Amino acid sequence: MPLKLYAAAFLAIYVLTEGFEYLVRYLNLKHMRRAGYEVPPEFRGEMDEGALKRALEYEEEKTRFSFISSIAGNIGVIIFLFGGLLNAYNSWIAGLNLPFAATGWLFFLLVFYLSEFLGVPFSLYHTFKTENKYGFNKMTGRLWISDFIKSLIISSVMFSIMAFAGFGLMRWNPAHWWFWIWAFLFVFSIFMMYISPRVIEPLFNKFVPLEDESLKEKVIRLAERAGIKAGRILKVDASKRSTHSNAYFTGVGKTKRIVLFDTLLKGMKEDETLSVIAHEIGHWKKKHLLKMMIIFEAMSFAGLWAAYYLIKGSPLSSIFGIREDTVFAKLVLIGFLAGLISLPLRALMNLLSRRHEDEADAFSCSLTGEPQAMAGALVKLSKENLSNPHPPHPLYVTLYYSHPPVLKRIRRILK
Repeated sequence: MPLKLYAAAFLAIYVLTEGFEYLVRYLNLKHMRRAGYEVPPEFRGEMDEGALKRALEYEEEKTRFSFISSIAGNIGVIIFLFGGLLNAYNSWIAGLNLPFAATGWLFFLLVFYLSEFLGVPFSLYHTFKTENKYGFNKMTGRLWISDFIKSLIISSVMFSIMAFAGFGLMRWNPAHWWFWIWAFLFVFSIFMMYISPRVIEPLFNKFVPLEDESLKEKVIRLAERAGIKAGRILKVDASKRSTHSNAYFTGVGKTKRIVLFDTLLKGMKEDETLSVIAHEIGHWKKKHLLKMMIIFEAMSFAGLWAAYYLIKGSPLSSIFGIREDTVFAKLVLIGFLAGLISLPLRALMNLLSRRHEDEADAFSCSLTGEPQAMAGALVKLSKENLSNPHPPHPLYVTLYYSHPPVLKRIRRILK
């Protein structure tokens, strides 16, 4: 097969894959409309027809926005890879004659910056138009700019560390760089789990000890019953950005802590708050984070090994019309090819995540002995976040839901 036909085949697969995802989103919208505005029995008393209608409108608006932003992104990818921009950009970077690691660092840093700044209009629209319209956004323009600059600086520093280390390892050990890069990234990710709660997260939010001593004591006892030392129990000022609510475990070792959104504490009864915390304890107790890390590291190991052989002997540069046969252009193309097979992997990871959520729900009910409280918490979270209580289209759940549909969760809990 001529090389140009290979490129055309890759483009066709990409378009068909993206088109399939658009079809699934469209089917989900039709599926939700067919469900109508009848409030499920489990939600009556907390949600009426007006609230359900507003939830459906919110979902529809988010879906329409995702269509527009995704199409814009896909057009950018096609122009960059198949329209000659990657070839011209790669030749320009190669022509600078910088050292190998510096060339790779600059190559990907500029691509990252371009992607970030092209995404700014979409982020602004989502935050200050859609989220404002439905009463979620609490951010000011000044805070948005501050967050954007901080995120850009932190990402640049982290990327620079990984880029210079990775490309340095490529030069140091050309035959086994894929293994050493995998080992470095593994150690670096563990390091970030230690420093993120103490260094990075406080740059964006204020974390203070939980003031409610009664609730604090109950959380500590709850964790002790699960065989976990709670460490610090903190409240975060999430309400300065959004009215969405949540709770989570973060950190490892001495940095381990339970974090509660201030919005969660305002909207929940005490027993409902405890059930949500018990759910998060369930994730920790069942080692869900560890299991997901093992799977991710195994996939990273396999991906880097495959990248080594694709870079070593693949005619990728010729297929995509790249004149300067650089490692950096090939890495971009390998990333694109990996995206073509990501759909089934994403479905499998979501399936595993939904099973973990079911296990954490069951653990919460077992630990607290109050399934009604967990069900009530889910109802309130759905109402506050304008989540449609009716189950989405099954295909949509398969591709996009890391949590089971809320109505299924509530009915399973109440059984």
